[in-house]
Amino acid sequence: TLIAGKRILVTGAGGSIGSQLVKLIAGFGPAHLCLVENGEFNLWKIEQDLKALFPDVTCTPRLTDIRDANRLRQVFAESRPDLVFHAAALKHVPIVEANLGEGVMTNIIGTRNVADASLEAGVQAMVQVSTDKAVMPASAVGATKRVAEIYCQSLDLGQTGPRFMTVRFGNVL
Repeated sequence: TLIAGKRILVTGAGGSIGSQLVKLIAGFGPAHLCLVENGEFNLWKIEQDLKALFPDVTCTPRLTDIRDANRLRQVFAESRPDLVFHAAALKHVPIVEANLGEGVMTNIIGTRNVADASLEAGVQAMVQVSTDKAVMPASAVGATKRVAEIYCQSLDLGQTGPRFMTVRFGNVL
């Protein structure tokens, strides 16, 4: 498979989508998982879940904010990922509407930082988790996620390095 034996980095690893993604990835036998999360409890929880469910999968938890480009580059240099799954985001519409600058910093600048670090590290691919709200955006969440999609799409055009892909999820329970 694409994942077996590979070094995988997941941003937002302790979030609602990221934690499920980590568990799915772990089931495919990666060589190593790097868990990037900015919430201490969420990072601890997903690490504990992995130890219980997949004791043979090695993982490195990294308390890291994707908005900090220097720290992110350091984590990439240490973890040397083959594949990156970018699930870190601010996604609650009313909260992002009330805190637009934070939404821009995480969803746009943070995604740019992850994509740039992926490019610099020479990963095989980066998969960005987006949202159906990015289609003809009517909210700050949709608009910021759409800008992030466009940035990643631009990196994927006309170059021979890492592939940059986006998947859009609808409402997730």
